[in-house]
Amino acid sequence: MSNLSRRQFITLMSAAAAGTAMAPMGLLQTRRAIAKINGESCSPASFTVDGFGPLSPRLPLNSAELGNVAGKGDLRNVPLLRLPQGFQYTAISIRGDLMSDGVLVPGDHDGMAAFWSKRGFVALVRNHELSIDEKEAGSTVGCLAPNGKQYDPFTGNNNPSGFGGGGTSTVIVDRYGRKIRDYVSLGGTIRNCAGGPTPWGSWISCEENVSTPKSDPRTTKKHGYNFEVPSELDEAVDPIPLIAMGRMNHEAVSVDRRGIVYQTEDRGDSAYYKFVPKVRGRARRFGDLQEGGDLYAMVIEKNQKSDCNKDPLPTGIFPIETPETECVDTRGLGRGAQGSMLPFLGQPLKVRWVKLEDVDPEEDTLRFEAQAKGAAVFWRGEGAWYYRGKHYWVCSGAGDAAEGQVWCYDPRHETVTMIVESTDENLLDGPDNMTVGRDGTIYLCEDGSGGNEGDPNYSQYIVGVDEEGGLFQFAHNIIPDDTSEFAGACFSPDGKYMYVNSQGIGITYCIWREDNRLIAPRLAFRRR
Repeated sequence: MSNLSRRQFITLMSAAAAGTAMAPMGLLQTRRAIAKINGESCSPASFTVDGFGPLSPRLPLNSAELGNVAGKGDLRNVPLLRLPQGFQYTAISIRGDLMSDGVLVPGDHDGMAAFWSKRGFVALVRNHELSIDEKEAGSTVGCLAPNGKQYDPFTGNNNPSGFGGGGTSTVIVDRYGRKIRDYVSLGGTIRNCAGGPTPWGSWISCEENVSTPKSDPRTTKKHGYNFEVPSELDEAVDPIPLIAMGRMNHEAVSVDRRGIVYQTEDRGDSAYYKFVPKVRGRARRFGDLQEGGDLYAMVIEKNQKSDCNKDPLPTGIFPIETPETECVDTRGLGRGAQGSMLPFLGQPLKVRWVKLEDVDPEEDTLRFEAQAKGAAVFWRGEGAWYYRGKHYWVCSGAGDAAEGQVWCYDPRHETVTMIVESTDENLLDGPDNMTVGRDGTIYLCEDGSGGNEGDPNYSQYIVGVDEEGGLFQFAHNIIPDDTSEFAGACFSPDGKYMYVNSQGIGITYCIWREDNRLIAPRLAFRRR
């Protein structure tokens, strides 16, 4: 075992269905780790691994450029991250800096994805989780598009113009982690938290807000939609809401090769959704999703029992406002379900889908229609990612300990499996955004509030889950007086660079190995 001061073990296992290996990324091997005790209960084993080795404080390569960071002052010669030996990084496109289009870099950096850019560069499309007039680095401009293409100008009820709200910016970087240019690429939306990349090279940005002119007079349009942003347009996109994907408190999406979009919802009683595009055959290019489609919610079949101790699935009567239907409640004792989900850890569960009709409701009621039709209930669906035919997502704060779960949906077999549940904040503290490396390693961005009492260096980690189910730390935020979350972790298309945001201070990091090899822990194991 590695020496992990905050992470001693995590309740994690893989499982095997009849003829089907089921595990994180489909690559976690053999570690089912269930010990049957007197034939009555199961005790999941947990373990940590070295990963890339111990972490130590490191200076960014461009430390000399960080003499006047908004809100922090002089950060020259100040380590911002702890990383394993053999890794280096740069800190770029910082909140309050002047972008190439003349707008200040908006704050609250959040979800992000990386795409090949022109001339061999990488384009990062990055969300900003900003409210309408949120002040960041002395500016309330937010994602104000210089070309005037704002979804909402926020001029309702005599509200002055000049607010950009949330949206996205695009950052072009070279192979050495140096910024080439950056610009606003989506403006006039609210609290763009996460989203996801498409196979055709665009980013879907999700509004985590359902304001209307009635609920917030500063707005002029309904919010709660997804928006598609090309990976490299050099200016703000024409913001067209993808209404058929549903109006809700969106969080993240994962998109498969057919263009089917799976969606999470950041609510304490959320559903899990899939959107099937109307485009004949499959969505293939930017704009296809605007043609509409059908929206569905996942139902977990109730009549399933734990392979471990024969416990039934926990259920509840939903929606709460008008009790109608018994639904599987995945949230565990910590969130008021009838029974713990731990006996089901690693067990594939059969699912089906129900079609939703009122996808653009006036109120935030989409999940209520889903529940009335039997949809399973999840606690705060957050980050999501697609990898090799399967869809993964995080339920932040779920489980008996209220510290988070990771789920995997397998479309081929129509099953869903809980593959991770943290049992303590010192194991895994509120995972939020997630991504997957080229080798199938899961990377989870913490967004919790716990830590070791009295530890002045406590802040969030990027926690990896390796191909055998072992847990390791990959990065640690040690910016002085900033314990904010990591967000938007993603990899360059060749897997050699990780890009990730520190939300509070508003920094995008480019991290890579000094030997320029793939970021993959199994390579580190082989080297030993």
